[in-house]
Amino acid sequence: MTAAQQFDEADGKHPSNRASDRLFELLKLFGWLGIVGVGGPAAHIAMMRKRVVVQRGWVSDDEFIRMVGACALVPGPNSTEMAMALGARRAGWRGLLVSGASFIFPAFLIVCLIGWVYEHVLSSSMIADTRRWLVPVVAAIVLDALWKLRTSAVRDRSDVVVVMLALVGAALGIAELAVLLVVGAASIVLRSRRASAPGSLTSLSPLPVVLASVAGTASTVVPLWKIFLVFLQIGSVIYGSGYVLLVFLESEVVARGWISTGVLLDAISVGQFTPGPVFTTATFIGWNIAGFAGAVLATLGVFGPSFVFAGFVDRVVSWSRRSHVFSAFLRGVSSGSIALMVVVLVRLADEAFVDWMAVATFAVSFGVILVFPRLR
Repeated sequence: MTAAQQFDEADGKHPSNRASDRLFELLKLFGWLGIVGVGGPAAHIAMMRKRVVVQRGWVSDDEFIRMVGACALVPGPNSTEMAMALGARRAGWRGLLVSGASFIFPAFLIVCLIGWVYEHVLSSSMIADTRRWLVPVVAAIVLDALWKLRTSAVRDRSDVVVVMLALVGAALGIAELAVLLVVGAASIVLRSRRASAPGSLTSLSPLPVVLASVAGTASTVVPLWKIFLVFLQIGSVIYGSGYVLLVFLESEVVARGWISTGVLLDAISVGQFTPGPVFTTATFIGWNIAGFAGAVLATLGVFGPSFVFAGFVDRVVSWSRRSHVFSAFLRGVSSGSIALMVVVLVRLADEAFVDWMAVATFAVSFGVILVFPRLR
């Protein structure tokens, strides 16, 4: 008897053995969360816990917490991968697919609609006025996220060295992916003095390096396959919260000339204030590059790797415990990603703080976030 069936019987319910029943149950639950889930990954995970642990008893609180930790150890959007992992626990690999798709799809449709309005309805002056008020608010939210993540970025002397290396690399103009690979390797070296480290770097996937070499450079008309590969690269290597997406979007999309910094800021605003995963920022950018086809491919690229990683959530926990090398690499990449977020936020500040009203909006927004933590 599975854990889910035991919980059902404990609640006096007849256990649902039919796969179709469980899949439909997952479709309803995560589809609804994809519609109402505003507030970012922390809010999404809180909603999932209430419905999966408290109301339905599919997993215990201890199991839920362990799964949250495992999702944080693999690349990709944490709350989306948590939905997938819970679906896998409930109904196997089909449950993983249904949960992930139903959580992402509502947000995809909403962002596509916004992208169409942005392109065909709003005038340049209306966009500028909206951006003037929204971008400082988003900057305040990102600054708050960075402040909360500081304890994760710097926990000991090795983390301090990693953060400094990342900042120096960014200042020298080194590609962000290369910076993360370097600080990940540096973290392994720094931590090897504290404990024996079985295994080697060969245990790490070469996919990020391969994709980085294939992605290529910008062109006036961006081929659809290139859009897919660039976002697949991002989805394959990104760690941490959705705000870390800023780092990769600036270097992989803005620097290629595919969109302007202004459109990137608008995309961040859309991803933050619409329901569902923050990573649907990629959907909006894809739409601006190549319409609906671009939105589809950018979404598939950035979320595609998560459907693979989420299937290994349970194994990642034991793997990271066994391999000091892998654990040290992930810690270095996480710290480096947060350091690079600081650099990107500074660069975007020039676009956000266009006048004293924008600065005042930022200050008020940040103050409200500090006073009312639930708005974070």
